[in-house]
Amino acid sequence: MLISQNRSQAATDKRNDLDLHITLLAEHELARLIEMVSAIAQILEIRTGAEQEVAEITKDVAPEVVLKEIEKQDRRH
Repeated sequence: MLISQNRSQAATDKRNDLDLHITLLAEHELARLIEMVSAIAQILEIRTGAEQEVAEITKDVAPEVVLKEIEKQDRRH
């Protein structure tokens, strides 16, 4: 029974890890898209009132850096 629980937990951990990777990559890609749309709006001189939010959203947070930090935290616990 314990072996079965360990396998189940390992599968759950792998799914959670994959979900995290997908989420981080999607966030990274969305930030790049927002950056491109913002550049187009700037060229067309369109003001949206969301320029400050766009600046915050598009700060480059590389997924690999986030994953390394999470792994460090996991090793500490």
